[in-house]
Amino acid sequence: MNFTSVQDVQDVAALVREAIDLKKDPLAFRNLGRDKTLGLVFMNPSLRTRLSTQKAASNLGMNVMAVNADRDNWAIEFQDGAVMNGTTVEHIRDAAPVLGSYCDIMGIRCFPGLVSRDTDYSEHIMKQFIKWTGRPCLSLESATLHPLQSLADCITIAEKRPVHRPKVVLAWAPHVKALPQAVANSFAEWMCRMDVDFAITHPPGYELDSKYTGDATIEYNQEKALEGADFVYVKNWSSYYEYGRILSQDPSRMLTEKLLAGAPDARVMHCLPVRRNVEISDEIADGPRSLIQAQAENRVYAAQAVLKRILLEK
Repeated sequence: MNFTSVQDVQDVAALVREAIDLKKDPLAFRNLGRDKTLGLVFMNPSLRTRLSTQKAASNLGMNVMAVNADRDNWAIEFQDGAVMNGTTVEHIRDAAPVLGSYCDIMGIRCFPGLVSRDTDYSEHIMKQFIKWTGRPCLSLESATLHPLQSLADCITIAEKRPVHRPKVVLAWAPHVKALPQAVANSFAEWMCRMDVDFAITHPPGYELDSKYTGDATIEYNQEKALEGADFVYVKNWSSYYEYGRILSQDPSRMLTEKLLAGAPDARVMHCLPVRRNVEISDEIADGPRSLIQAQAENRVYAAQAVLKRILLEK
């Protein structure tokens, strides 16, 4: 079993319930991962993903080995047939099988270059690790998706869900630099599998790949989209069609209490790290609407539920 997208999950609601049960008793399966090793490869920085996944593995009794591939080891070559007379020192065909021989499960984190959409959306790096490690792999965020974050988001929504069918809005916010579409893509495809009314609001030009947004309502008017929302997920992403470009930095789209006047009961979500007073105002981030810290805590149980399933399949 690999875990790279919602497509790897047959029943999202059941996985969410499983994670919530683990949260009630995190050490209930403390012996399930005994004598098993989780290897974590980080090609990009991480705080919550690294620590939450390590904590999840520890709760299951696993050993954990983590490597910062951008600093701790040789530069890896991913191109088949490459003449390695440049800066890369070790080929993925050599490095990945070694990792697989040391570990029972692999976690991989790799970001897009935001230069070539075809290259990034091919998920070449993630696929090479999956192919050559020969072990079950889970995505710790890839060029296009961040499924562990999205599972944690689903857990958070399930815990805070109102009695009625909730309205969930993914709201684009400004940022100081170009960011990937991974979190937005992933959140969209998971929401399309949840029992919610789902809408996305962003300026023109920030449309995501329809492969991920499905039947979501797309609304350019932010205030209209936010009206009556139960959950507002704030996130920046760069353009998909004008790939990697920043088309707008409209400060009026920073989420504030004023923008939520039409959604008095809305709870606000963000995956972190958040640029305060750029994406979200302090009054939102530190106020009673915020679910940001709850999401971060649920990262542990999202990872634990996935690891548990992988261990049970092995």
